[in-house]
Amino acid sequence: MPLGRRMGRMSPLLRRTTKKTKTTKKTAGERVVTLVSKPGCHLCDDARAVVETVCSETGASWEEKDITQDEALHRAYWEQIPVVLVDGEQHTFWRVDADRLRRELGA
Repeated sequence: MPLGRRMGRMSPLLRRTTKKTKTTKKTAGERVVTLVSKPGCHLCDDARAVVETVCSETGASWEEKDITQDEALHRAYWEQIPVVLVDGEQHTFWRVDADRLRRELGA
């Protein structure tokens, strides 16, 4: 079976986006962190605390999106909740490392 066919059935946990776009370096204040979460998720509560703290330290803005309210997000991330995106690109999932997020935000 060709590789492409097998990858179509691969778990979303194992899929990685390899497409990189060239962007200019943004300051932390221009960065947007998105926490993709769902109600009743204890890991989401932990991730929210880290995201909120790091964003307040770095000046980055952040938003939270609920996968139960967005079918596209649910399809993309249901096995990985919580997911942290930085400027729309997946940064991490499950456990959020504050130091790694700070580095990503340029702090």
